Amino acid sequence: MATTIGMMDSAYFVGRNEIIAWINSTLQLSISKVEETAPGAIACQLMDVVHPGMVPMHKVNFDAKNEYEMIQNYKVLQDVFNKLKINKHVEVNKLTKGRPLDNLEFMQWMKKYCDSINRGGASNYNAMERRESSRGGKETNKKASAPSQVNGKASGAAPKAHGSHNTRRSDAHSTSAPQRNVKSSSNSGAQARDEQQITELKVFIDSLEKERDFYFSKLRDIEILCQTPEIDHLPIVGAIQKILYATDADPSVAAEAQAMVAQQNQPLVLTPIEEINQPIALSPIEEVSEERSNNPETQKRKSIDCLEAFDIGSGSRPRLSDISDVQQSPLINY
Repeated sequence: MATTIGMMDSAYFVGRNEIIAWINSTLQLSISKVEETAPGAIACQLMDVVHPGMVPMHKVNFDAKNEYEMIQNYKVLQDVFNKLKINKHVEVNKLTKGRPLDNLEFMQWMKKYCDSINRGGASNYNAMERRESSRGGKETNKKASAPSQVNGKASGAAPKAHGSHNTRRSDAHSTSAPQRNVKSSSNSGAQARDEQQITELKVFIDSLEKERDFYFSKLRDIEILCQTPEIDHLPIVGAIQKILYATDADPSVAAEAQAMVAQQNQPLVLTPIEEINQPIALSPIEEVSEERSNNPETQKRKSIDCLEAFDIGSGSRPRLSDISDVQQSPLINY
């Protein structure tokens, strides 16, 4: 289906002149630029051609000039897409600006879709009659029929003028006609080349604007991310912001940002004075022993242990355990 065609499909290689000719022949119009499809009314009637009765033509405004009026036309078109279950995203904001490239791409898609449904529409479709119920439809029909009337009058008046003076000026016309034809053909060729160059420049400018908007949106996303409170204090975020907010293309800005990131990764080096002032962390065992040393019972026990260590009183007075081991003297029995 045409609803899923890719950007490299042959539909997007159809020229604007072919698109304009297809619209004029299908809808009996006389547009000269693809930007005239920006209001959205032409797209609505193209859907009415391939799906008769699905588009409420009385809601379509062919005289839409303001953006809010154009948006109403695209709402009607989107409702038709929803009823027919057509999965096509319509970029209304871009189309209403009237850029040639955006409107050309959308009309290329419309042509592909219309060609896939009944080969572009029914042969008995009366476009002017269907526009009569639309707002501005009658004025559009008058504009479309005006060029054909002017061409008909010009072709009918030409034989009368030539009939009265044909014999008198036959020799003069025979000599000057080739020169006029050469000048007119050269002028038309130069004008065609100029128009082609202008069209190519417009397409090139549109592509540059799209690329600019794309990269600007990326930078804006990065800026919003750097403003997040959870990470805005990090040095690497500061380095990114320094590059983003630089007012000129100074290479020193990138160097300063790299220095900020490198400084974050360097180990902490203390001076001798700072090392002295650093608090010494005690191990858990040392802290527990220090607490026990301050306890009075612990100090008392410590003094007793010291006396036993030096074996105080062992030389002057015997211990009770030693007395019990002495053998009794024979004199005691008497």
